[in-house]
This record gives sequence, C-alpha cells and structure tokens, in this order.
Amino acid sequence: MQLADPKYRKFSSGLIPGADNMLGVKIPDLRDMAKRIAQGDWKTYLREATDDSFEEIMLQGLVIGYVKGNPDEIISALKYFIPKIDNWSICDSVAMGLKIAKKYPDKFWKFIQPYLDSKREFFVRFGVVMLLDHYVDEKHIDDVLNILDKITLDAYYVKMSVAWAVSVCYVKFPKITQEYLLNCSLDDGTYNKSIQKIIESYRVDNDAKNILRKMKRK
Repeated sequence: MQLADPKYRKFSSGLIPGADNMLGVKIPDLRDMAKRIAQGDWKTYLREATDDSFEEIMLQGLVIGYVKGNPDEIISALKYFIPKIDNWSICDSVAMGLKIAKKYPDKFWKFIQPYLDSKREFFVRFGVVMLLDHYVDEKHIDDVLNILDKITLDAYYVKMSVAWAVSVCYVKFPKITQEYLLNCSLDDGTYNKSIQKIIESYRVDNDAKNILRKMKRK
C-alpha cells in the first residue's frame, strides 16, 4: 500500500482488462520485493499470501520465478498458483520469469503440456508463453509449431499468444516457420495476426516482409 501510485493505477488498469483490483504498484518495485521474499521463507509466504489485489497475485508469481529451489518444488507451487491467473499481464510476467525452465527443459516441457490442452484461456496462454520464451530452439522448434497448430480454443488472449509465438518462431527459424505458414491449420484471424506480428518485427528484412504481405488470407 505504501508503494501504491494512483496515477500509475489509472494508467495500468486501462491496459490490463480484468485487473479491476489494482493498487498501482510498479512492476520494478514488485520485482524487488519478490527477490527479497524468494531469498527467505518463500514457502510460508506463498501459503499465507492473500489474493486481494492484482499486485499481491503478481507478487506470488514473481516469487516463484526467483526461487532457487528444486524444480519439483517450483512445479508444485505453480500448480497451486496458475489457477489464480486472470489477465495477460500476470500470465506473461510469470511464464517469462521462470528461468528455471531453461535449466530443466524436459521437466518443464512435460509440466506445461496439460495447460496447452486446457479449455481455460489463461491456462493455454501460460503454456504458449512458456513455449515462445523458453522453447523456440533447434531441439523444440518442430514440436512447438506442431503444438501451436493444434490449439483451437476460441479465446482472444489464446489467439494473440499463438500469433506472438509464431512470430518468435519466424524470427529465430524463418525457413522452418515460412514452410509452416504455407501449410498450417491456424484460423484466418490468428494466421493474419501472426503475419502482422512478423512484419512488425525489426529483425525481419524487407524482402521477407513483402513476401509475407502477399501471404495474408483475404
């Protein structure tokens, strides 16, 4: 409450639908708090933390990301936490903060699969953001594109995350992703949004962008 800024709350709440319970604490301040908590008795904190505001829920997720614990403990904490996610900001910040997934890729790959197959919007988005941030590499690129192609949940934040993921795949593996786009099963909206996001990337050259523009579906 001491860190709450009413002006920041007004600005941020307009960008994050569903975050009606926002106090207005800036993310860098939450990260500083999370780092301190993660170095102490983080298990007790997570057990006793309340969910009364956007920031309190975000803080729990950030703490899990900063903990230097064993992967099974982190996964156990995530299973309890993920159902609390109800907006894109908490979803993306927590998924992208799980650097431990880079250290134990096989374990976390297995962990996220049920979320990718869920009927809940932010379960699926959490899984997709995990894919795009931790698994767009030489070992996983084919599997990632295959998974994205099978996601059919008709939910806005799922479609946007799939398009985002496809654009990340293109930037890192343009030939493989170009071939995927020519044969994919994405719905027209998600497909065109994927193309748009790739075109908006400064890491894609103009020749490639011109080809992609012609690939948009009418």
